[in-house]
This record gives sequence, structure tokens and C-alpha cells, in this order.
Amino acid sequence: MTVDSTPRLVSDELRELLRLAREADSIELKLTVPEQEYRSTAAALGVDPLEAQIRQVFFFDTPDLRLNEAGVVARARRIQGRESDSTVKLRPVVPDQLPKGVRASENFVVEVDAMPGGYVCSGSMKGKLDPSAVRASVSGDKPLRRLFSKEQRAFFAAHAPEGLSLDDLSVLGPIFVLKLKMKPDLFSRRLVAEMWIYPDGTRVVELSTKCLPGEALDVADEARTFLKSKGIELTGNQQTKTKTALSFYSAELQAQQK
Repeated sequence: MTVDSTPRLVSDELRELLRLAREADSIELKLTVPEQEYRSTAAALGVDPLEAQIRQVFFFDTPDLRLNEAGVVARARRIQGRESDSTVKLRPVVPDQLPKGVRASENFVVEVDAMPGGYVCSGSMKGKLDPSAVRASVSGDKPLRRLFSKEQRAFFAAHAPEGLSLDDLSVLGPIFVLKLKMKPDLFSRRLVAEMWIYPDGTRVVELSTKCLPGEALDVADEARTFLKSKGIELTGNQQTKTKTALSFYSAELQAQQK
């Protein structure tokens, strides 16, 4: 008899996940692909890298990551062929405990990220930017606060460490990203593949799909069955893109200060 050793949420975690999901806007199911499986996974899914969209991602924090320690992430992205965007994210959050004004904003999204072995619920205040805006701010020509709307700045101020402003933050980036959206045969939903490439050559490859809260269990089962049918490893260590980026640039900035 074959025993399935893929990490699963235990019952208490599953109950909490479903409780949070009822109040969320969407669920994103994620899987980090082990490095040794990159080529075989790409071949199994029929990935064509020439169809990928190019992105640059910048994070903003102190060298010792005070913002991240407070559960806040500030980010901006340059996106090939599209307007840029910025996000102030708070995690974890309990959706029904968020201020009503924040929750009602059309720019605010609550999402549950679930992966083998765990999950996190986050709230993101988002904003759109002119394509030239990010480059101007990260180069120092304009202050970082110009990347964020009045609504985003208020959300930041409510959750960032006291006395820490957006203009006090350092630029952590860029990270070069390739993002590819696919509609594989035998899978009913869109699958997204992202490769994050860090300056030292480290890569993180993630597969993901989104669904509505009420669909989460069915979609998770379908995704699991589909990926296993393609021979894609489901039991590897899960590595988050943001954590890897912050750790890399934090170490670099602190080394420069010595």
C-alpha cells in the first residue's frame, strides 16, 4: 500500500482556514517547485518561456526589516506592457476585525494564501501607477511616498512601527520575475507559473491558481490530482518569494553599513 505523505492541514488548521475563507475575497493555492524539478516541471506543463511576461519587483523596508517584523509589506512593480502598481500589505489579518472603512474600499483585497503545510490571510491596499513612476522613485529622483496613494499611506501609517515613514525605507530590489499564465489540458482552471530570479542567481519557482472561497477544497483536490498526474513533486520545502527577497537584500544592505 502506498502512503501519501504530502503535507496536509490538520483539522484545527483546516477549520480556521475555512473560517477565514468565508470572509476573504479569494483563495490562492500555491506550490513551490523544488530546484531539481524545474526542467521536468516545465516540460510536463508545456511551458514556453517566450510567452512569459517580464516584471521587476521592488520591496521597501529598513535594512533590519522592521516593517516586515510588524507584519507589513510595502511593494511596487514594473510590468511589461502594463501600468505599474504598488501595494501595502498586512499579514496576518482576521477579516471581520478590519475597520469597516478599510474593508469597504474598492482598492482593498483580503486573500488567503494556502500551500502544503500552512496558510496565511492577508489584506492588501492596492494602487495603480504610471509606467514611469516606479523607476523615478527607486532611482531617488522622487520620494518613495509618491508611489502610494493617500489611502495606502493611511493604511501604512496605521500598521507600520511608530515613527517609521515610507520615505525612511530603503529600496530592496529589484527582483527579476517571469510570469506565465496557462490553461493546461485536463485542468479546469488557469494555472500561473512564476520564476523569481535574485541577483545571486537563486531562483524560486511557484505554481498557483486562484478561486473563490467556497471553491477552495474542490479546487485544491483537482489541482493536487492534476499536478500528481504530471509527476510534479508536492512534498518539497515551501519557500515564499517575498521572504527570500527580503532576506537577500537585508543581508546586502546590512553588509554595506559595516
